[in-house]
Amino acid sequence: MEALFVYGTLRETHVQERLIGRIVEGQSDELQGYRRDWVLLPPYPVAMPAAPEEHIRGTVLEVTQDELEAMDIYEGICYLRIKVILLSGREAWVYVGNSDVFGR
Repeated sequence: MEALFVYGTLRETHVQERLIGRIVEGQSDELQGYRRDWVLLPPYPVAMPAAPEEHIRGTVLEVTQDELEAMDIYEGICYLRIKVILLSGREAWVYVGNSDVFGR
């Protein structure tokens, strides 16, 4: 299983059900050094690098490699999946804004 930190639409059960065919209950955690911005219409959240004291509250989901790949397709080119260390000390994947797309 893979740990995935989510902070936006991937937390929504109807999105999980549609993408991977199940609902994943997760554990609360925080991503430090990032802030949540809003982009596109309708607005979607995106994690962007920020000052070390900034953070994003979210949820860690345990997903399979196949489920993670389905989520990669859902997030598309606007997001990059990177490994991070969360406030809890846990290592997890997270989708952050692709600066090539957003120009930030």
